[in-house]
Amino acid sequence: MRWLAFLWLALALPAAAQEVELTRMLGPADAAHTVVVRSPTDLSVLGPVIEDYLATRPDTRIRYEQWGSNDLFALSVADCVAGEPGADLVISSAVHHMVSLVNEGCASSYQSEETARLPAALRWRDQLWGVTREPAVMVYNRARVAPDEVPRSRFALLDLLRPADSRFAGRVATYDIEELGVGFLLAFSDSLEATTFGGLMEAFGRSGSVATCCSAEIIDAVAAGDFLVAYNVLGSYALQRARRDPNLGIVAPEDYTLILARAAMIPDGAAEAAAAQDLVDFLLSPEGQAQLEARDLIVRLGEGDGSAIEVSGTAETLERPIGLHPSLLVALDADKREIFTRRWRDAFPQLMFAP
Repeated sequence: MRWLAFLWLALALPAAAQEVELTRMLGPADAAHTVVVRSPTDLSVLGPVIEDYLATRPDTRIRYEQWGSNDLFALSVADCVAGEPGADLVISSAVHHMVSLVNEGCASSYQSEETARLPAALRWRDQLWGVTREPAVMVYNRARVAPDEVPRSRFALLDLLRPADSRFAGRVATYDIEELGVGFLLAFSDSLEATTFGGLMEAFGRSGSVATCCSAEIIDAVAAGDFLVAYNVLGSYALQRARRDPNLGIVAPEDYTLILARAAMIPDGAAEAAAAQDLVDFLLSPEGQAQLEARDLIVRLGEGDGSAIEVSGTAETLERPIGLHPSLLVALDADKREIFTRRWRDAFPQLMFAP
């Protein structure tokens, strides 16, 4: 019965595509080992890191499959229930999905010097490992938002949306939590963290804010001026876009900033488990972490590449890491999810989509 409930949960999640979004083969065609990696992470973001990994491993190639996070979860659950893992490594920003998969016995265990170096909050049961470090930020258009209008906290964003004639009405965007697993996770984390959450939901609904998909599309629309502000988008994507467009401003909310670590898991029974373990070790090694940081998948607020993000306060007071632990299962409780989603729909009764 538990398996049936688990499968029902995954299949009940709204799905955006019902099929793989992109598949690419990386590495030599005659490699002895082919590792299947599935992830919602854009290949344009993670691909260069994988290519760095493959550069010193001529016997390995990687089949990279890019999935929507809800579809990836449903597929991973179905594979687990059938006992036929289709992936050797799964990496997802929807870390509540990953905790659920581990909790249901869908992952294999692995220990190494690299995994042991992770802090306790970024590893669970030696089956789930946090490999990135990405803040959830607000993004704005520098040409269209005056310096004294830039929202540096959720309270400031509320103030922008409060006037009946606000020029920000219909010009603020955020993730659609029903379409994107990471969108649900960030919004649910907000609901546990922020006294402003209820006010934000009311303000979003009253002002005609837009709930849509996905990171790149939202950020591009802000850069184009279609939106003035985007709320709760991953800083990794924002930083990459801002490097090409200085008109894009990025703010770490000063009331608190959620910090997400994409989680990696080796499915139980993976055909290329040893090669997947080697890839996990690379991602966690100093070399791999440096490569991830160079691609903005590791961001240290106020330091190095993270200096492009406008920060007020210190990391100790600002950051709210989302740990990999069983408390995330609350986000997948059927009753709580239904109540939360109903509240979301009340704020966005007619979902609009980016131009």
